[in-house]
Amino acid sequence: MFTAQKKIVLILLLAMLAGCSSTTNLEIQQDFPDVVFEPRDYHAAIVIPAEFRSYQARPNEVTFIDIGEAQVVLLGKAFRGLFKRVDVLNARADLHPETDIVIVPSVLEVQLSTPSESYLNVYEVWIKYNLDIESGTGEPIDSWFMPAYGKTPDSFMLSRSEAIKEATIVALRDAGAKLVLDFFRIPSVHSWMERQRDIQEQP
Repeated sequence: MFTAQKKIVLILLLAMLAGCSSTTNLEIQQDFPDVVFEPRDYHAAIVIPAEFRSYQARPNEVTFIDIGEAQVVLLGKAFRGLFKRVDVLNARADLHPETDIVIVPSVLEVQLSTPSESYLNVYEVWIKYNLDIESGTGEPIDSWFMPAYGKTPDSFMLSRSEAIKEATIVALRDAGAKLVLDFFRIPSVHSWMERQRDIQEQP
């Protein structure tokens, strides 16, 4: 027979197991600040596939993170800081005839690390992006791999869902910062801009 003390211990263990197996569903709704940058004089188009706009990450069997709309907002603001004119489109068919450069983003993978897995008191999120870049006329420029990383300063006092959400938002901000700092440093993009400059300078 169970004593009263054993019953309490059993109830606590069952509660812990239930908490560990519960599903976490998160929708990231975040507004990101406008980018303060000197935009280049190009007309860019960001073509957002439907699967990117509605992307829901599943880093493990019990965690779903909807980052679709948040990453669309993020990319729109980042690229508006890089280019003077930016169109956010649903399909290439909607390209303006004077578009100079086209970027098509995709998510390759989202990874999550929790304190129970890493034995650290933080939650970590990795988002691996790919950007297919081409000229307005369809000439391939590059396929650029861009990883982003975010973590909570400390998971103490945070619920599992709050910690994952915070780490995901930090990872998205990291992606935005990398775009602003590194996009024009991509060798192929830099070479494309030089060719464009030469064409514009021709008499």
